Amino acid sequence: MATSVEFPAFCSTLSSACPCRRTVTSLLQSSPLPYLFCGSDWCGANKRGVVVAAAYHVLRMFGLAYLNYLFSLLLAMSVLIEGLPDAIAIRCLARVPYYLFPKLEIVSRSWMEAMHSIELYKAREEVKSSENLLCVCAFDPENVWQLYDPIRDRWITLPILPSKVRNLAQFGVVSTKSKLFVLGGGSDAVDPLTGDQDGSFATNEVWAYDPVIRKWDQRAPMIVPRAMFACCVVNGKILVAGGFTTCRKSISKAEIYDPETDVWVPIPDLHHTHNSACTGLVIGGEVHVVHKGLTTVQVLINNGWRVQEHSWVQGPLTVVNNSLYVMSHGVIYKQDRDSRKVVISASEFKRRIGFAMIGFRDDIYVIGGVIGPEEWNSDIKKMSDVNVLTLGNEKPVWQQAASMSRCRGTILGCTELRI
Repeated sequence: MATSVEFPAFCSTLSSACPCRRTVTSLLQSSPLPYLFCGSDWCGANKRGVVVAAAYHVLRMFGLAYLNYLFSLLLAMSVLIEGLPDAIAIRCLARVPYYLFPKLEIVSRSWMEAMHSIELYKAREEVKSSENLLCVCAFDPENVWQLYDPIRDRWITLPILPSKVRNLAQFGVVSTKSKLFVLGGGSDAVDPLTGDQDGSFATNEVWAYDPVIRKWDQRAPMIVPRAMFACCVVNGKILVAGGFTTCRKSISKAEIYDPETDVWVPIPDLHHTHNSACTGLVIGGEVHVVHKGLTTVQVLINNGWRVQEHSWVQGPLTVVNNSLYVMSHGVIYKQDRDSRKVVISASEFKRRIGFAMIGFRDDIYVIGGVIGPEEWNSDIKKMSDVNVLTLGNEKPVWQQAASMSRCRGTILGCTELRI
C-alpha cells in the first residue's frame, strides 16, 4: 500500500478546503466515492467519480502513476474542446444546428452544461446562427409538440406538455423571448370507462417551453379562463382577447402578459363578442381580432378597440411579410382591406379539414389535417403532410416538405419560434 502521497495533477486545481485534497493512503483505504463526490465547487461541477469507482481495482494494480494519469484525463474532459479556450469553443458550438443539441450533450458533462447554457444562445445571436423553427401540435398523439427545421427539412420532438388536461385543445400558442407559450384552452375528453367528461372546456393555465433547458414550466395564469380566443404577440408581450370561458359563454375580456415579469394586466374589453371562435393577427404592427363569420374586424389602436368593416373572404388566414393571405374554396388569395387577388389554386385542400395554414419565413405552410369520410369510403385519414407555397419566386409554386415524424391529424396549434 502506498504511503502519504498527494495527487499533484489533481490537487493543483482544488482549493485547500476541498476534501478531495486528501492523500493516496486515505483514498485507497476507503471507497473513492465519498471523496470524488465531496460536494466542493469543483467536484459538484465535475461529478465523474463513477469513472474512478468503476476502475478502482484496476488502478490499485497499476499504481499511482496511472492514477495521476486518470485524474489528468478527467481534468481534460472538463474542457469543451482541447486546445481552445471555452469562450472560443462556445462560438464553435453555436454554429451547430439545434436539432443536434440532444446528441452533443451526451459527449461529456462539460458539453451537457454548455448545450444548456444561456451563453451558447447568446453566442448563436452573435455569430448569426439563430434558427427560425416551426412549432406544431396535433390531436394525435396527445399533448405532443414537434419542431421543424426548414433548412435541414427535419422534425424533432419536444418533451410532452405536462398539463393535467387530457387532449388539450382550443388553446392559444405564440412565441416570444425565445420561448414557446401555450395558453388556456381546454378539453371535451370523456373517460372511456365511465363516460363522464373529465376535461375542462376552458382553463387559464399558461405553459412556457424553454429551448435552453428543454423543459416546460408553468407560468402565471391568465386572469380569465378562455378557449377559442385571439392570441398574438405585440412588442414582445402576449395579448389575448375574446373567446369562450368555462361556462361556454362568449367573452369580450382582454389582457396582456409580460413574459419578463410574469404578470398579466387587463386591457380594454372588445367592443362586441360573437358566438364563434376568433383569431388574432398582427398586420402593420396593429392587433386585429377576427371572428369567424363576421365581416367586421376589431383593431387595437391607442390602447382602445376600433371596429372596422372589411370584405375579407372567409377561410384560414395568415400573414406573410405584413400581407394577409386567405384560403377560400380551394384558392389562396392575397387580401387587402377591400380587394383581393388570386395567388394560386389550392384545390387539393378542398377535401382536407383541420389543417393549419401559417406564414413561415417568406412562404405559406399547410400542415396536417384530416380527410373525412366520403360516400364510398367511411374511413378518416389523419394527415402528417406538409405542403409549402413558395412566394419568393416570380410565380408561386407548391412544394412538398418532410412529413411530421410523430404528429398527425387535426392541427391544434402552430407558431414560429426563434432559437
